[in-house]
Amino acid sequence: MSEISPLFKKPTYSINQYLVEYLERFDRISKVPISYEDLLRFSGSINVYDKNDNDTLWARVFYSEYERNEIDLNLKKIYSLLHSDGNLDVIRFLNVDAIDYCTFGNSKPFRIKVRNVLNDNYVHFYIKKADASRIYGLELEHILSPDKINFLVYKDTLIEEHIIGIPGDVFMETLLESCTETEKSQIAKEFVKFNERCMIRLLGDMRAYNYVIVPIHDFDQVVYKIRAIDFDQQCYEGNFKIYRPQFFKENFPMIKLIKDKLQKSSIEQYKHEERAALAKRILSAETRIQKILRIMSHDTIAPEAHIQQLKLELYRYTNDLNFKKATSMGYVLSAAFKFVTRNFKHPDLFKPGS
Repeated sequence: MSEISPLFKKPTYSINQYLVEYLERFDRISKVPISYEDLLRFSGSINVYDKNDNDTLWARVFYSEYERNEIDLNLKKIYSLLHSDGNLDVIRFLNVDAIDYCTFGNSKPFRIKVRNVLNDNYVHFYIKKADASRIYGLELEHILSPDKINFLVYKDTLIEEHIIGIPGDVFMETLLESCTETEKSQIAKEFVKFNERCMIRLLGDMRAYNYVIVPIHDFDQVVYKIRAIDFDQQCYEGNFKIYRPQFFKENFPMIKLIKDKLQKSSIEQYKHEERAALAKRILSAETRIQKILRIMSHDTIAPEAHIQQLKLELYRYTNDLNFKKATSMGYVLSAAFKFVTRNFKHPDLFKPGS
């Protein structure tokens, strides 16, 4: 199996007015006046280490007393928007325990820890520089994945809720071997479905640290789900393999698990199940999907060379002329959705390449 070479740093794409109007229509615009740049005005920082004294690459930042009071209040308001529809009554029970900053990766996010002082329960959310690609990815995740996700946009600032789970690389290094054989089979099944979902919706760069494994206790067993946590590479790369997690060397333990635990017929069955589930979601949210695809189709979220490469690779994979005719990443994704829904109705026609 060939590996994918490292990706170059992706540029940030601005949010156009049509996308802003879409976000307003679906209550994605924050009314809280805080920006990513506001948080950059910290006066000091210390490194954050995990329980094993390893550097997490996050730094805990500090602000002057005057700025901290205003920032804390706005962060509490953001929490209330994400989790209680803006009900400000909860603010007096909240405390901002930590603001952490990470220079690793494209988005250089701030991670906010908010604690309820009545019961010490806490949640995290992230504040990042807004990027159109990431917003499209988040919105498509909300509509098409098995899980919903909350996010807000304020001008050029993006606010994302934290997705709970065990990072894929950590899970493979520390927990995978201790799973039962039945659990390993179930994880292999979930990775097949996750791989198919990312491929169809063109969500790229799902290396092991860009998704989480979520263990769910169900009667006398533990069921594992896989969720993407980074949406920066939505419809950007030209190499089709970037959208297929199976080709990243970081995911080789999962691929080995699939080879060891699943027969070819089972793999095909799980792929078909995921395509059918995606097709149903696309059809059930058809109006909303059409709105976001229309905006994407007239937006610039990738270089022209990437569009040309991807549409030809997808044409060779599917023999569907709609890919060859696409003129933007939005049109490429629209062709992918049409291909999936059409073949959901006529499954005998679905015979893609390997």
